[in-house]
Amino acid sequence: MIRVLIAEDQGMVRGALKVLLDLETDIEVVAEAGRGDEVVGLAARHTPDVALLDIEMPGMDGLGAASALHAALPSCVILILTTFGRPGYLRRAMEAGASGFLVKDGPVEELAAAIRRAVRGERVIDASLAAAALSAGRNPLTPRERDVLRAAEDGSTIAEIAGRVALSEGTVRNYLSSAIQKTAARNRTEALRVAQGNGWL
Repeated sequence: MIRVLIAEDQGMVRGALKVLLDLETDIEVVAEAGRGDEVVGLAARHTPDVALLDIEMPGMDGLGAASALHAALPSCVILILTTFGRPGYLRRAMEAGASGFLVKDGPVEELAAAIRRAVRGERVIDASLAAAALSAGRNPLTPRERDVLRAAEDGSTIAEIAGRVALSEGTVRNYLSSAIQKTAARNRTEALRVAQGNGWL
């Protein structure tokens, strides 16, 4: 029996996944989490063979949860199951220790098959997303450029961003300018949109 943990913040989606997977004769859902920061604790208690993690969750996102889970319980196979099929997310998921990356709009039979394949040691990646990730290339932004862009998300002033990320205003301007150049954007709003669209933040 393949023991599965589901981490998904939308209760209805989480419940539907559990019901559908429990219909499979060789799969049993042993734990459910509604927050990313619950994943490691639940996995330690229930020792699942597979963890299905959504990306957008409160407490900690699925990529952070994947990294923490991989460090705490390396024997657990991690599959990212998300609505957000962004190339940068795929690359970050693999770097965090995930064995697969699937988008939610596929049929449940494909999900069950993907779980079985991942348990056998295969990498399971949505084909169209894999192609997009290869064509998109690596994330060009440095960690600090990403921090500054994230801090600029709500339209904050340079001074406010500087206070939030503990940098001087001049350094913030330099990072924003560099991020704008690297994303081939005209301004920081556009740079943020490009970075988010590619899953680089």
